[in-house]
Amino acid sequence: MTGEEETEPIEVISPATYYFKNGKHYILYEEPVEGMSGTIRNKIKIKEDGFLEVIKSGATNTHMLFEKDKLNVTQYETPYGAIIVGTHTKEFHVNVTENQIEVYIRYALDISGDKIADCEIRVKVEAKLGTG
Repeated sequence: MTGEEETEPIEVISPATYYFKNGKHYILYEEPVEGMSGTIRNKIKIKEDGFLEVIKSGATNTHMLFEKDKLNVTQYETPYGAIIVGTHTKEFHVNVTENQIEVYIRYALDISGDKIADCEIRVKVEAKLGTG
């Protein structure tokens, strides 16, 4: 081993419902689960001042928070049992235009207090334009 970690990006492209309420952007979508029946319902809540919340329910259940320069800890319930997950957000950028929202988050992931990896999340939400 060279000490470099191999990374494999995961990309999810899904139709979603979007709304803006009380200064927050909300994105709701369903995600299929590989190798299992059913889906995971996802709600993403974005505040432009540096806050992203992900709520998953269904095959997995969790409520994760990403806030710049903060460590947030939560329980992540999977079909195989629950784990304690921590996210320490190092970088957070939001860009909102009329037809698009882009979010970039760089964070350290830990499980039960042990650092596992440095990770990135990129969320890109685009309006569905004209259907006719």
